Amino acid sequence: MVKSISFDEQEIIQGILKLHCKYPIELDPTYSKGNFYKKGLTPPKYNYDLYPQSPDVVKANAEHLPLEDESINTIMFDPPFLATKGKSLKIDNDSNKINKRFGVYPTEKELHQFYINALKEFHRLLKEKGILIFKCQDKVSSGKQYFSHNFIINEAEKLGFYTKDMFILMAKNRIVADWQLKNQKNARKFHSYFLVFEKSKRKIQYV
Repeated sequence: MVKSISFDEQEIIQGILKLHCKYPIELDPTYSKGNFYKKGLTPPKYNYDLYPQSPDVVKANAEHLPLEDESINTIMFDPPFLATKGKSLKIDNDSNKINKRFGVYPTEKELHQFYINALKEFHRLLKEKGILIFKCQDKVSSGKQYFSHNFIINEAEKLGFYTKDMFILMAKNRIVADWQLKNQKNARKFHSYFLVFEKSKRKIQYV
């Protein structure tokens, strides 16, 4: 049985492929070090990143990819989820672990515009009934809640995607800086999402 929640990222991805994908993952536009594919998952045919970390990854922006319209069946997307211009970007100690690991955008507005632009590009690239797997995470930034998964679903559906499924990845541990422990005002997020979108004319109406 494929469950909607797991502590195992690979279990979730394999469940998505089993339930929703007729084809393996063909495109990863934010490939990074390819951690998704180090435990048996077949690497995509097309691997891109703004800052390639291996010779088999091509430098490209997820908002503008060098591929033809309606040429892809399945996309894996794991973009940055942080935004800051703060002093933490210049600090070289453990308080900056998250920024170093995941990368950041200068502002939330720019980060969200990146999501919108990338969704438009993926809609262009996907064939009809093509699948987009979008990994994302909610957060609290400067005391403000950002339920990013809601934003992404709304923007995807505006473009013509159908939200086919949602999986929740639980974390046993999170990287937490000392200042976050001392100044906590909201529940610490111990989960992220794998959203499954289908390029489809199917619409959901709530009545």
